[in-house]
Amino acid sequence: MTAPTEPTWKRWLDRLLMLNVLVVFLGAGFFGVAVMAQSQGQNQPMDLFQQLWQPLFTPAISLLIMAALLSGILSWWQRRVQRSDRGSES
Repeated sequence: MTAPTEPTWKRWLDRLLMLNVLVVFLGAGFFGVAVMAQSQGQNQPMDLFQQLWQPLFTPAISLLIMAALLSGILSWWQRRVQRSDRGSES
């Protein structure tokens, strides 16, 4: 028994979103390190984080939130359509 193959675009989209999650997690870890370094009097990591915030981390976080919302909406819509299909069969 073989699983149905998913389209190539979906595999690439999944890979992109996994890479995006990795960027967000690494950014959170880097922020933690930067806060710790700043508390020790070293400002360079926080300065670098602030420079990367707008061009890298803001779009990555926005994409993560948008993908989660879209996934939730599509899941809800599919459940609703399946429920109405079951009701019309009875």
